[in-house]
Amino acid sequence: MALFQSLAAAFVPPRDDLTLPQFILDDLDAHFTKPTRQADVPCLIEDESGRALYVAELQHRTHTLAGALKCQWDIGAGDVVSLYAPNHIDYAVIAWAVHRLGGIVATHSPTLTSDELVYQFRKVRPMLVVAHPDNLSTALHAMKQSGVTDDRLALLDGELAPGTPFPSIESLIQHTGQPRSYTEKVLEAGQAKTTIAFLCFSSGTTGKPKAVSISHFNVICNVIQCATFNRISEPYARREERRFRPGDICSGVLPLYHIYGLVVNLHFVLYSAMTLVISKKFNFDNFLGSIQRHRITHLMIVPPQAVLFCKHPSVQRHDLSSVRYLMIAAAPVSAELTEQLLGVFPAAQLGQGYGMTETCATISMFPTSQKVGTLGSGGQLVSGTTAKVVKPNGELAKIGERGELYVTGPQVTLGYYLDDEATRTTFIDGWIRTGDEVMIQENGDLFITDRIKELIKVKGNQVAPSELEGYLLNHSDVADAAVIGVHDEYAGELPRAYVALKPHVAAVVQRDQQAANHVRAKLYEHVASRTSRYKWLDGGIEFLNEIPKNASGKILRRVLREVSNRATPLANRSRL
Repeated sequence: MALFQSLAAAFVPPRDDLTLPQFILDDLDAHFTKPTRQADVPCLIEDESGRALYVAELQHRTHTLAGALKCQWDIGAGDVVSLYAPNHIDYAVIAWAVHRLGGIVATHSPTLTSDELVYQFRKVRPMLVVAHPDNLSTALHAMKQSGVTDDRLALLDGELAPGTPFPSIESLIQHTGQPRSYTEKVLEAGQAKTTIAFLCFSSGTTGKPKAVSISHFNVICNVIQCATFNRISEPYARREERRFRPGDICSGVLPLYHIYGLVVNLHFVLYSAMTLVISKKFNFDNFLGSIQRHRITHLMIVPPQAVLFCKHPSVQRHDLSSVRYLMIAAAPVSAELTEQLLGVFPAAQLGQGYGMTETCATISMFPTSQKVGTLGSGGQLVSGTTAKVVKPNGELAKIGERGELYVTGPQVTLGYYLDDEATRTTFIDGWIRTGDEVMIQENGDLFITDRIKELIKVKGNQVAPSELEGYLLNHSDVADAAVIGVHDEYAGELPRAYVALKPHVAAVVQRDQQAANHVRAKLYEHVASRTSRYKWLDGGIEFLNEIPKNASGKILRRVLREVSNRATPLANRSRL
């Protein structure tokens, strides 16, 4: 088989003249059947305060803010507004207000340093920056270094920073002076495909981040692809067994600046007539309390959070019985960790999803035909998606053969913003090179072996870090783990593990070198007893307080390589 097609229901393309706020908020004849939200079902709930926003209020706040942005800063078609803020109940309102004006929203991690933010501001050149009091000083410094004047800054929760001259988003929405009128941007047929809605930065695990140009059509299509794949509004089973139902309640701890949080956790959940509980920052104990307090039914999480559910002692002190669906995405999860999660959520539908910023989030999810996704699988291609697997020799892989995944479909984005060279090397004739090595089975299950650049070559044999990490995470002493390749003159590379131990083990190891060596020996044997010889951890085992990861849960292997390069050369180290 040369091409792999989605096995799910056919994707029916939506209108190509809609903006995102029209698609989500407005009652339009859009050639699709949107799930019906009951009047008493809120769209958003602010976790900390319990404040709820309903459809009518979201519509009002979006329109009012759009008028204010036009009046005060003349935001218009093609202008970029940067959102440098944590999750907030008005995050979507700000984005949709900018979209009503024809503008573009650039999303930035609220944890960026000043230098990192300067780099991103220079890439997107914002006309307006929306920041939070928590990162105001960093925003101002980055704006100055990027040539953005400080009269082009607005604050979320401005009342938390009294005395500042910057208007707050709430004050702009609540303005009662002269009415602020504006003309909403109306797209012509086909323009939704080329009009940028978001600029989201691709993962920084390798090289400098690049701003991905995401059209309104990309987001709308990916939402409908997920809805079609998950049989939204289709009575395929008894109501209590259907995966997504109007009125269900979903966690909102994923960062909304990231594509997973922005498209799947926000837009898809709202489209599905569910309620999203917005949490400003992730704290696991608070998260457990939120699940219990709001009776959350759906969890969308990343692998580090999955590890916490399996390892953290606080889990036993909370009632998590309301959870009936759990999806893990943003990085691969081992079969071993999935089995541990099933012990925590035995009644839940549970599995993985897979995607990337360059595909506007979703490429695959676990299907409704599987209550538990195939262990270790990233799911199956969502509706409207076609894939090919290219072997190192350029030939197309068949079922069960490994190679680099290429994907095409309406979710494939426009490319990298103002970076034609990078776009040409990744976006090829309508296909996106994912950079991931995969294998697709006959039933459609897609297995991500690993990032091709992250594969470790030991004497010509390829070793997937995620496999070894799965074994380590299954050890009772281990809280988290990451594996990289380190240079070896004889083997080429050897696997080296960086391990975060459980607190009680770490405390012993820190004060007793003999105990540390004993734990290393146990972990080494734990992996060696389960793998071929070339996969053994002959590059060493090092202990860290925590494994460096970005907000989406991907291991920052480049950081670990920097740590490794600063360490004593392997030739001078004693091996286990």
